[in-house]
Amino acid sequence: MAEAAKVKICGLTRRADVLAAERARADYLGVVLSSGFSRSVPRADVTALFAGTRASRVAVLVDETPEVAVACAQALGAKVLQLHGHERPEVLEALRRSGPWTLWKAVRAKAIDDVARAVAEYGEVAHGLLVEGWKEGALGGSGARLELDPAGVRAVIPESLEFVLAGGLAADSVAAAVRGFRPDVVDVSSGVEAAPGLKDPALVTAFVEAARSAAEATAPGGGR
Repeated sequence: MAEAAKVKICGLTRRADVLAAERARADYLGVVLSSGFSRSVPRADVTALFAGTRASRVAVLVDETPEVAVACAQALGAKVLQLHGHERPEVLEALRRSGPWTLWKAVRAKAIDDVARAVAEYGEVAHGLLVEGWKEGALGGSGARLELDPAGVRAVIPESLEFVLAGGLAADSVAAAVRGFRPDVVDVSSGVEAAPGLKDPALVTAFVEAARSAAEATAPGGGR
């Protein structure tokens, strides 16, 4: 049986939603710590928001300086920094020197070449690439589904990089996405919400279960 993809529940803004993701046994809990977005959470609030959780915490950041990114990571106790802006490779290099965290660089991909360019630009400084669909004017997570050939995407991401699949996923679509793209991690935010910024516990649980069950339907040797 292929190894199951890990699951990240992102855009968490309420303690109840954090606990629902914990109960569902999500692997990663994500919070937007850059200001100005619909699901942004003040840095001062994250200690109480995530207190006592076992899942790895992900600080989602957009075009922050290394100094601010480090302060956010330390406040959260982040294992992962997920960078969604136009960060240059030098920023990632500085962050790698600043702490033990994993760095995921997001790319909004219109074509396979967009993924290939991200690998060329960030492959030596990031630990993983988060790939989602392209949307006009989007900054930060676009929520757009990745409409590219799964085999083509998989072919240009080297084994040395984690592949995080995001954008437009939900409980009724994640299993097919896992079987097609074979990501290391699947990332969801709006796809498990009852209203913008408000997670639905039943949808969170259904998403986690669907993502993990997809491995059972994947042929042996189909994973990385």
